[in-house]
Amino acid sequence: MTDLFTNLPPEAPPDNASAAPQRARTPSRIWRVADLLGAVASLVEMEFPACSVGGEISGFSRAASGHCYFSLKDPDGGVSLRCAMFRRAATLLDFRPRDGQAVELRGRLAVYEPRGELQFVVEAMQPSGAGVLYERFLRLRAKLEGEGLFEPTRKRRLPSFPRRVGVVTSLQGAALHDVATTLARRSPHVEVIVYPSAVQGVDAPAALCQAISIAGERGEVDLLIVCRGGGSLEDLWAFNDERVVRAIAAAPMPVLSGVGHETDVSLVDLAADLRAPTPTAAAELAAPATATHLQALDALVGAMSRRVEGMLETRAQRIDRAALRLARPSDALRRRAHLLDMLEQRLGAAPLLSVGASLSRCASARDRMRHAARMACSRSSSRLDVAAAGLKALDPDRVLARGYVRLERHEGTPVTSVRQLAAGDRIRARLGDGSARLDVLDVDAAPRAP
Repeated sequence: MTDLFTNLPPEAPPDNASAAPQRARTPSRIWRVADLLGAVASLVEMEFPACSVGGEISGFSRAASGHCYFSLKDPDGGVSLRCAMFRRAATLLDFRPRDGQAVELRGRLAVYEPRGELQFVVEAMQPSGAGVLYERFLRLRAKLEGEGLFEPTRKRRLPSFPRRVGVVTSLQGAALHDVATTLARRSPHVEVIVYPSAVQGVDAPAALCQAISIAGERGEVDLLIVCRGGGSLEDLWAFNDERVVRAIAAAPMPVLSGVGHETDVSLVDLAADLRAPTPTAAAELAAPATATHLQALDALVGAMSRRVEGMLETRAQRIDRAALRLARPSDALRRRAHLLDMLEQRLGAAPLLSVGASLSRCASARDRMRHAARMACSRSSSRLDVAAAGLKALDPDRVLARGYVRLERHEGTPVTSVRQLAAGDRIRARLGDGSARLDVLDVDAAPRAP
């Protein structure tokens, strides 16, 4: 092996190579991996201390530490470069990077020595417009949304207790294992039918459409899950294909999507009747937990048993009381005889009580009538006395007794004015104690008032 490496031709270093790579000129040296990677890293860092590069983001992820990792690829997707953006630089971002987004990066090239990979250490990032795939995504989304394929009114409710659940995914992917494991744990009675399909690559859209069509034609499942694991925008692009979206919208059974991770949103998610953030979450939404419902059923059975037992006990008590009454009929007869005696006594006393009450009412009415008659006579007597006093006060004889004189003609007509008299008339003067005849010698009438 030593002879083999010593026979290799010496490499020509770059003009600005450091002292470390100079050792490569010695043909007899055998490099250790770490030393070789260190030398390459020194060359890369010296040649590209700071540079800018543009491309589209792919497979973006943010670790719990705050560091960001992704690939930067050319728009045609042929070449990609691993990138790392550490927490200090990531905190300065004023936007949220996403797969397919075109960006401009500023940083430096470096070699990640533990794996011997070339990577770009990002110091700053700014968007430079939407990527090609993302633009296609937005255009197709607007088109299908205009046709009403994403309308909430089209969404169907998932069956509460499905008996069979269909799964459209790859047989080699982890998504199938996650779905099957989750359903077996939560709802072991639910039957799972797999419709295998490619979920990535050029042939994936046609395979997905065929699997969905087969599930619809067979009509053997109550619910269909379309799922796969996470990945970049390119990896998930089959689930943004127009044919797949229309196949899901036309499926006769409700469709539940579980594509990618929680942050991944595809057109299939928008067209499905319900979207789950992950395949595992899709399995949890597809079928309820059997243990929870069994506990609820047990509680209902217990409550029903207690209710039935209470009703039976109440009926038994009623039967016991009825049996006691039937066992001593003499008591019932005695109570009825006593009641009849009381009614007989009341019936015998009722006429006497009625006559007594009537006599009492008659006596009371008689007393009231007598009192009313006395009061009426007293009021009439008082009115007569008042009338007699008034009449007596108007008696002319009483006026004559006070010294007044009443003049009358011989026929008894009273003389009330001197103008009724003439000289030579003979009149009678009536006084209080008698009368006298008078001859009128002269009449002197007072002048009339004007």
